[in-house]
Amino acid sequence: MAHRWTNDLTRADATPRGLFLNRRQIMAGAGALGLGGLAGRAGAQTALEPNSFEEITTYNNYYEFGTGKADPAKNAAALDTTDWTVTVDGLVDNPGTFPLSELIAGLAVEERIYRLRCVEAWSMVVPWQGIELKDILDRAGVQPNARYVAFETAVQPENMPGVRRGVLDFPYVEGLRLDEAMHPLTIMATGLYDQPMPKQNGAPIRLVVPWKYGFKSIKSITRISLVEEQPATTWNDLAPSEYGFYANVNPTVDHPRWSQASERRIGGGLFSARQDTLMYNGYDEVAALYEGMDLKAQF
Repeated sequence: MAHRWTNDLTRADATPRGLFLNRRQIMAGAGALGLGGLAGRAGAQTALEPNSFEEITTYNNYYEFGTGKADPAKNAAALDTTDWTVTVDGLVDNPGTFPLSELIAGLAVEERIYRLRCVEAWSMVVPWQGIELKDILDRAGVQPNARYVAFETAVQPENMPGVRRGVLDFPYVEGLRLDEAMHPLTIMATGLYDQPMPKQNGAPIRLVVPWKYGFKSIKSITRISLVEEQPATTWNDLAPSEYGFYANVNPTVDHPRWSQASERRIGGGLFSARQDTLMYNGYDEVAALYEGMDLKAQF
């Protein structure tokens, strides 16, 4: 499938040079592997330093495995991903509980090099491998009255110390408006760096929505539901004045406790210079989804 956008991030932006010289490279420009622009436009953003595999896999938020950034890397090995199934239900023509291999069988897997912006005002660049969520939803057969997609993550109390401690109301749940879910930038990621998804990053399958804050990109998904009403989402339910349902990256709408105008790039050191945050994290092609909305009220 050909895509419309101009790609300004390359494998060099996501991988240390020594790791990518002998591997397939994503070249700048609309023709490369049909991925033109799926990394988004940088605008005036300064040159990006590469994130290493180690950085991406050791600095995470995954509260099921602890609230510290290093906790998921230490604890997520216990996640049981054998015989993984995903339930697809609600307003679909083909509901069911499917082995993951069956859910995605025959669908195109692409590399997507995306910026990741956390609501905590730090950021990374990550080379995901994944499938457009639209392809999965088309296979499910979305019914005309569906307006939203709801997601639910795994709950394994015996393997997840954060669940046992009740640090959040589990299972973690998230949701998108249907047009957001069907946008070609929205993927279900199954790997990174040409490797299966690490457990601390959301194995075996997670959502990635690059123009939204990272907490929207729910990990270790076990259920996808098509619904008519806006679904509950974990952080919006917990603190609606701090975490909106839409959670679009927006440098003009501060978190009540910190500014969102700039971000700290992971890998640059604690005292490295901050960089300006871009509206929609630089993915301006999604702006049409929000025409007419008050993005300060509907944050």
